[in-house]
Amino acid sequence: MRQQSFFESDPQDIPLATRLRPRTLEEFAGQRHLIGEGKVLYNIIAQDRVTSMIFWGPPGVGKTTLARIIAGQTKSNFINFSAVTSGIKEIKEVMNEAEQARRLGERTILFVDEIHRFNKAQQDAFLPYVERGSIVLIGATTENPSFEVNAALLSRCKVFVLNALTTEELTGLLRRAVEDERGFGRETVEITDEMLSMIANFANGDARTALGTLEMVVLNAPRENGVITVTPAILEQCISRKSLLYDKNGEEHYNLISALHKSMRNSDPDAAVYWLARMLEAGEDPLYVARRLIRFASEDIGMADSRALEIATAAYQASHFIGMPECSVTLTHAVVYLSVAPKSNALYMAYESAAKDAQKMLAEPVPLVIRNAPTGLMKELHYGEGYQYAHDTEEKLTAMQCLPDSLVGRKYYVPTTQGSEARVKARIEQIEAWKARARAGQDAGESGSKP
Repeated sequence: MRQQSFFESDPQDIPLATRLRPRTLEEFAGQRHLIGEGKVLYNIIAQDRVTSMIFWGPPGVGKTTLARIIAGQTKSNFINFSAVTSGIKEIKEVMNEAEQARRLGERTILFVDEIHRFNKAQQDAFLPYVERGSIVLIGATTENPSFEVNAALLSRCKVFVLNALTTEELTGLLRRAVEDERGFGRETVEITDEMLSMIANFANGDARTALGTLEMVVLNAPRENGVITVTPAILEQCISRKSLLYDKNGEEHYNLISALHKSMRNSDPDAAVYWLARMLEAGEDPLYVARRLIRFASEDIGMADSRALEIATAAYQASHFIGMPECSVTLTHAVVYLSVAPKSNALYMAYESAAKDAQKMLAEPVPLVIRNAPTGLMKELHYGEGYQYAHDTEEKLTAMQCLPDSLVGRKYYVPTTQGSEARVKARIEQIEAWKARARAGQDAGESGSKP
C-alpha cells in the first residue's frame, strides 16, 4: 500500500470537483443520450471499439472525465494534452511515445483539450498518427468543430455533442457530493434539496461550477457539535441574491419572458425594458432572450418593418460576442426598437394556416409545370413542360399555377396596412390583378382557338 509522504497535502485539500471525478459511466452525470445503456457511445466503449472522436459541448459537462473513463474501461494509456500550452514539438514527442507503445501492443488515447485553439499546422501533425492507429484522438471543444477543426482531421473523427447538465442532474450530483465519502460523506452536513437546487440553477449546466459552489457553501457554513448547517444567509452570500429570486426552469421564468413579449407587442418600451432588466439581473442567459427577440421580430412585426429581424439578429450576434454585462445595452437597443416598430402578425398567421393544410394534405402532387426535369425519363413524363421563366418576361411575372390543383385560390399571407406592409399589400394586389388579366387572356385565346 502506498504511504502518504510528509509533504503531501491532505486529500480534503483537493478541490471537491477533483475528488468526485467519476470513475465509471454509472457515476457519470448527464449525457444519457450518449452513454445510457444501449446508446451509441456506451456500445462503442462496451465493445472496446473506440475510434477517434470529438466531444463538443459547453464547459463543465465532463469532456475530460469521459475521455479518462474511456481510457480506463478500454485499458488504454491516457495522455492529457492541452492546446493552450503545447506546440508542434510537444505533439511530435508525445506521438513518438505513442508509436513506441503501439509497437508493444499498447493503445494510447490522446485527449486534447480545447483542440480548436490549435492552428492548422498543429492539427495536421496528428493526422499520420491517427491514420496509422498510433493514437486514438479524443478532442474536446466548446466551439463548433465544423468551423474550428480541420476538415481532414474532422473527417477521421466521430463528433459527439455533450449537453449542459439539467438542474435535476446537477442536483443529484450535489446530493451525491454531500453523501459520498470522497465528498462530505464523512461529515454531517445539513442542506435542503431546495438549496441544492438553487446551487444547481446558479451553475447553469456546469458541474464544475456546481461542485465548487457547494464546497464554498459548506466550508463557510457554521459548525456546531460536529454538524455543519447551511443557512439561507450563507447560501445567499456564496451564490448571490439573484439566483435565489429566479428559477430559470420554473414558472417565474415563463412569466417574465411572457411579460417582455407582451409588453413589446403592446408597444410599451418602458415596460419591456423593465422586464428585460428583471430577467438579466436575475441571471437569465442573454442569448435565450436574444433568441426570443428574433422570433418576435417575425411573429409580431414581420413585413411591417423587415429591419426588425435584422436588428434582432444583430443583437443576438453582439450578445454572443461580448456577453454580460456589456450586452445588456445591446438587448435594450433591440427591445426598444421592436417595441416601437409597427406590428403585424400576418406572417405568423400565414404559416399557421399553411401548416394546417400541409398536415391534412401531405400527398398533394407538385404541379408538373414546376417540377424539375434533370433526366430524359422525367421529360417524357412531362416534368417541367410549359414552365415559364419569369425573368424572360418584361413584367418579371407569369400566370403559371404553382399551388396544387386542390388549393388553387387559397390565400395564406394576408398583409395588413401597418408600416412597410402597406406597400407590400399594394404590390401583392398589383401582382394579383396582372395575373387575373393574363389568365383571362389565356382563357379567351384557348376558347377562340377551338373549332
